[in-house]
Amino acid sequence: MNVSSEATKSLWALDASLPTAPRLEQNEKCDVAVIGAGIAGISVAYELALAGRKVVLVDRGPLLGGMTSRTTAHLAPICDDGLSALVEMRGEALARGFQASQRAAVDRIEQHVASLEIDCDFRRLEGFLFPAAWMDEKDAARRCNEEYAAAAKTGVEVERGKGVPLKGHESAPVLRYPGQATFHPLKYLRALLADFKKRGGKAFADSAVVEIKEGKQIRLKCDSGSTITALNAVFATNSPINTWVKIHSKMAPYRTYAMAFEIAGGILPDALYWDMDDPYYYVRLSRGSGKTDCLIAGGRDHRSGETDDGEARFAALEAWIRALVPDLGGERARWSGQVLETIDYCGFIGRSPGDGNVFIATGDSGQGMTHGALAGRLIRDLIVDGSNPWEAVYAPDRTPPAAFTHYINENLTTVKNLAGYLLPGQIKSARDLKPGEGGVLQDGLSKFAVCRDRAGKLHRRSATCTHLGCIVHWNSTEQCWDCPCHGSQFAPDGTVLNGPATRSLVQPKS
Repeated sequence: MNVSSEATKSLWALDASLPTAPRLEQNEKCDVAVIGAGIAGISVAYELALAGRKVVLVDRGPLLGGMTSRTTAHLAPICDDGLSALVEMRGEALARGFQASQRAAVDRIEQHVASLEIDCDFRRLEGFLFPAAWMDEKDAARRCNEEYAAAAKTGVEVERGKGVPLKGHESAPVLRYPGQATFHPLKYLRALLADFKKRGGKAFADSAVVEIKEGKQIRLKCDSGSTITALNAVFATNSPINTWVKIHSKMAPYRTYAMAFEIAGGILPDALYWDMDDPYYYVRLSRGSGKTDCLIAGGRDHRSGETDDGEARFAALEAWIRALVPDLGGERARWSGQVLETIDYCGFIGRSPGDGNVFIATGDSGQGMTHGALAGRLIRDLIVDGSNPWEAVYAPDRTPPAAFTHYINENLTTVKNLAGYLLPGQIKSARDLKPGEGGVLQDGLSKFAVCRDRAGKLHRRSATCTHLGCIVHWNSTEQCWDCPCHGSQFAPDGTVLNGPATRSLVQPKS
């Protein structure tokens, strides 16, 4: 199982089926084992297969059923947290390298689309940064000036503009970024997987890695009992399952929400739009087969597990986009996903700290599509050639001094959560739970994750996350348990849906 088992389904998952693959039932030997079959894992596996390496790809659930299926698929190489913030955090040289690498990631996707003739609606378009609803013209102009100056320092092409075709913003100061892109992520990745298999790559679904032994050769034991022996291993599992603290303390999990609505063709020009709020809202179009397209809007992020108000967030997101696009049609889909925000806005991609033949790709920071495609090239180069021009930008062992405040603030959640062992539970009795409801129940000195699934079955498990011991929280929107510390997610019965946890929530003794 993976997050494809959560309650909501994205527009992509409704539009394209997930590829089938067998469960790993036999031992395998290979040059590189890739764990996690989202855009990062598939991109890495494919680039290595192109380089002639023998690759085995595994996922704990269906291929493409992880967080990649819950994206909004903006291929926007502009730093998700703003160019001015990036320059302040990393300095001009590394910020310039970040932007160059992100552009290269979009270019690489475009190359694969062309070479494999992938029908995935890839297209180049413009991106627009426009004011948040609460901003006056002076605030908006100041922000535009900051971002415009930072763009010059980082080699980003940008133009000042006036207005976007969103109600209330027709004459607002905006920035226009040419050369952005978008696509249908599942259609693109299905094509890469197909060619990966033609080149001798092996892919296995429903094969969770539960034990890792590192050394000159890496041995990965799956829940079937089968093992993969590899010279190198790449963990591309949204949050890495091979390291306990070195990476997880430098990033934080956030839930983000998205909705898709029908819209008549031609009402909104085809472009990427994002505002200056924090957290910000974002908009794109997905082309339909007839006269009707889909508009996708996203935002309303919050720290994972710290609130259970998904329906209210969807309502606020819908109200926001309908105010901007009054001619919007009916809803097609709503879903949520998890992004991992790093302390300095850049992903952790490269050699796992302390390991020479183990690699990770994590910390998408809201740019999972470009970070994932980039991981394919960067990790391919490290394994095949020994170096990559952008490895310092994404080095997993980095801790920039300027990020110290972010590091402290994000880790306060873990401290507060662990202190939660001393606080009372959230619900008084399991008997009162209705289908779809859950919460933490105090029983003596112990805390239990108790929920009644939508079929009416009651589940009772330890509320202690099996990664590092934080207390999980019920997510009624997705019908799962979220860990606010490091992003693990569990099904109602305690089964792991998303790492870094690899073991299910413990069933209490009767």
